[in-house]
Amino acid sequence: MSNGLVKGNAYTLGSIEQGEPCCDPIPHFSINNLAVSYHNEMVLSNVSLEVYKGCITALIGPSGCGKSSFLTALNRLSDMVPGAEVSGDIVFEGENIFDASIDVRALRTKVGMIFQKPNPFPLSIRKNLELPLKEHGVRNKSEIESKIFDALQSVGLWDEVKDRLQSSALSLSGGQQQRLCIARALILEPSVLLMDEPCSALDPISSGIVEEMIQRLAGRYTIIIVTHNLAQARRIANYAAFFWMTERVGKLIEFGQCRPLFESPQHSLTAAYVSGEMG
Repeated sequence: MSNGLVKGNAYTLGSIEQGEPCCDPIPHFSINNLAVSYHNEMVLSNVSLEVYKGCITALIGPSGCGKSSFLTALNRLSDMVPGAEVSGDIVFEGENIFDASIDVRALRTKVGMIFQKPNPFPLSIRKNLELPLKEHGVRNKSEIESKIFDALQSVGLWDEVKDRLQSSALSLSGGQQQRLCIARALILEPSVLLMDEPCSALDPISSGIVEEMIQRLAGRYTIIIVTHNLAQARRIANYAAFFWMTERVGKLIEFGQCRPLFESPQHSLTAAYVSGEMG
C-alpha cells in the first residue's frame, strides 16, 4: 500500500471500509500550501493534502476555522467573493486550477457544489434540471429526458416525483429539495461533489436519507463534505481532515484515514476534539 504525506506529518493508508475505490488511492486533488484571505485578513493558511478519487473526505473542526473557505477554493467559487484572495496550488486532474488557461466554467461543471441550505430554483422540478442542461448546450429532448431520469434515480427521487415533474420544486420537503439540488449538480456529469454541511438544515429522517444517498454515490464520485456531525463523519467518510484555529488563522491539523484519525489521532488537538473535550 502506498503512503501519503501531509506537510510536516506522515500518515499511512490502510484498508478502507467504503470499498475498492480507496484501496489504491489515486489523487484527484493535490493541494499544496493553500491560503485564503478576505480583505487582507488571513483565514486559512498552509494547507497541503491529497483528496483521493472515488472516496468520501470529511472536513471536520469548529466553525470559523476555514473549512468552507477551503471547499470553495476547490472550484474557484472563491473568485466570486469580494475581497477574497487565494494562494498556493490546487492540481485537479493534472492541471493547476489557477493557471490562466483554465476554463473556470468547465471546472465548476466537473466540481459541483451543494450548499448547506437547499436552494432549488423557484421553477418546476423538471425545469430545475432542464435549465443547467440547456445552459450547457443540451437541446435534444430525448437526451434531456434521459439525463433527468438518471439524475433523479441517482438521488432516489424518481419514484417520489415522477408524476409531478411540473410541480414547483418549492413544494418538495426540505430533504427532497436537497436531493433535487444534488441531482441538479449530477446532471452535468461532474467527477467531484463539494458538500457544505448538506444535512444541517434537515430533520433527522431527511438527514438520514441524504446521508445514505451520499454513501451510494461514493465510488462513482469523489465527495468532499464539511460536517460538524462527528458521528456522521465516522459513518460515511473514508478520510477525514481536521481543521483548527491557531493564532486566529484556520489550519489543517491532521489528515488521514477516517477510523485511525478518530480512534488513534496523532495530534493532541485532534484527540481533544473527537473525544468532545474541546470544540
